[in-house]
Amino acid sequence: MKKDIHPDYHMIDVKMTDGTIIKMRSTYGSEGTTLTLDIDPTVHPAWTGGNQRLLDTGGRVSKFKKKYEGLGF
Repeated sequence: MKKDIHPDYHMIDVKMTDGTIIKMRSTYGSEGTTLTLDIDPTVHPAWTGGNQRLLDTGGRVSKFKKKYEGLGF
Protein backbone atom coordinates (compact mmCIF):
# COMPACT_ATOMS: atom_id res chain seq x y z
CA MET A 1 0.00 0.00 0.00
CA LYS A 2 1.17 3.52 -0.72
CA LYS A 3 1.94 5.67 2.30
CA ASP A 4 0.28 9.02 3.08
CA ILE A 5 -2.60 8.71 0.60
CA HIS A 6 -5.29 7.44 2.94
CA PRO A 7 -7.39 9.78 5.10
CA ASP A 8 -6.84 9.84 8.85
CA TYR A 9 -9.40 7.83 10.85
CA HIS A 10 -10.22 9.26 14.25
CA MET A 11 -13.00 9.10 16.85
CA ILE A 12 -15.97 11.48 16.46
CA ASP A 13 -19.30 11.84 18.26
CA VAL A 14 -22.44 11.23 16.19
CA LYS A 15 -25.53 12.86 17.70
CA MET A 16 -28.74 11.06 16.77
CA THR A 17 -32.11 12.82 16.40
CA ASP A 18 -33.23 11.69 19.87
CA GLY A 19 -30.14 13.26 21.47
CA THR A 20 -28.12 10.10 22.08
CA ILE A 21 -24.45 10.31 21.18
CA ILE A 22 -22.54 7.43 19.62
CA LYS A 23 -18.76 7.37 19.30
CA MET A 24 -17.42 5.99 16.02
CA ARG A 25 -14.40 6.14 13.78
CA SER A 26 -14.63 8.40 10.76
CA THR A 27 -12.71 10.63 8.37
CA TYR A 28 -15.19 13.47 9.05
CA GLY A 29 -13.74 16.58 10.72
CA SER A 30 -11.08 16.07 13.35
CA GLU A 31 -10.75 14.14 16.61
CA GLY A 32 -13.70 14.92 18.92
CA THR A 33 -15.88 16.63 16.27
CA THR A 34 -19.65 16.19 16.71
CA LEU A 35 -21.71 15.24 13.65
CA THR A 36 -25.41 16.01 14.19
CA LEU A 37 -27.82 13.95 12.10
CA ASP A 38 -31.16 15.27 10.80
CA ILE A 39 -32.38 11.77 9.92
CA ASP A 40 -30.89 8.66 11.48
CA PRO A 41 -31.39 4.89 11.24
CA THR A 42 -33.45 4.77 14.46
CA VAL A 43 -36.30 6.80 12.95
CA HIS A 44 -36.01 6.63 9.15
CA PRO A 45 -38.64 4.39 7.47
CA ALA A 46 -36.04 2.93 5.10
CA TRP A 47 -34.37 1.23 8.08
CA THR A 48 -37.34 0.77 10.43
CA GLY A 49 -39.85 -0.48 7.85
CA GLY A 50 -42.36 2.08 9.10
CA ASN A 51 -45.21 3.67 7.23
CA GLN A 52 -44.58 6.39 4.72
CA ARG A 53 -45.96 9.84 5.45
CA LEU A 54 -47.01 12.18 2.67
CA LEU A 55 -46.21 15.83 3.20
CA ASP A 56 -48.97 17.95 1.69
CA THR A 57 -47.00 21.01 0.64
CA GLY A 58 -49.15 23.50 -1.18
CA GLY A 59 -52.12 21.14 -1.19
CA ARG A 60 -50.73 18.99 -4.00
CA VAL A 61 -51.77 15.71 -2.39
CA SER A 62 -55.24 17.08 -1.68
CA LYS A 63 -55.61 18.27 -5.29
CA PHE A 64 -54.53 14.86 -6.59
CA LYS A 65 -56.96 13.00 -4.34
CA LYS A 66 -59.83 15.32 -5.30
CA LYS A 67 -59.05 14.99 -9.03
CA TYR A 68 -59.00 11.18 -8.94
CA GLU A 69 -61.45 10.45 -6.10
CA GLY A 70 -63.91 8.64 -8.38
CA LEU A 71 -61.36 6.07 -9.56
CA GLY A 72 -61.13 4.20 -6.25
CA PHE A 73 -57.72 5.27 -5.01
